[in-house]
Amino acid sequence: MTLVLVGGATTLLVRTAIENANTPPNPVSLPELLAGDPSVANPAIDAMKAQAAQSLKEARLKASRDTPKADLDPVKIPKQAPGGGGFNPADFPPGSKPDPGSNKALGREMAAARGWGDSEWGCLERLWDKESHWNERAMNRYSGAYGIPQSLPGSKMASAGSDWQTNAATQIKWGLGYIAGRYKTPCGAWGHSQATGWY
Repeated sequence: MTLVLVGGATTLLVRTAIENANTPPNPVSLPELLAGDPSVANPAIDAMKAQAAQSLKEARLKASRDTPKADLDPVKIPKQAPGGGGFNPADFPPGSKPDPGSNKALGREMAAARGWGDSEWGCLERLWDKESHWNERAMNRYSGAYGIPQSLPGSKMASAGSDWQTNAATQIKWGLGYIAGRYKTPCGAWGHSQATGWY
């Protein structure tokens, strides 16, 4: 039902409450609203991270009993960047190789731009040394977490740029935002990582 009011040269179209009441409700749930916010805890992803940390501990324990020289680094280096979140797997730029030293220097600059000084830098450096060795191609063999900050899933980093699969700067930008939103500082994230095995 529609009501048209005409006043002088102005016509005003007014929809009635009956029409709006007949429209089926389509509420958006709070979890859906918060899904894109990296600072909000996601229990399912946190559980996956915890499981991956536990799997790594078990593998290290088993290897220390069986073969002391086993490679227990949880990071593997894929030849092609993984897809996910509507993104197809991406090829790395031709001739490109991971450069952890340059990535670390860039990370230090970007952390300083956020106002994080030397003490926070030390925590960030240790955190991402542990997580990925500052390698933009690093993928956790236990959880599938990807990139320098080990985003799970990696496609969450698309919020920082569509080149999240291959660009260290995009990954660092997302990772710093994640740390600031969830742990306030790199030392907060490092402390959580030390206590639980993940952040």
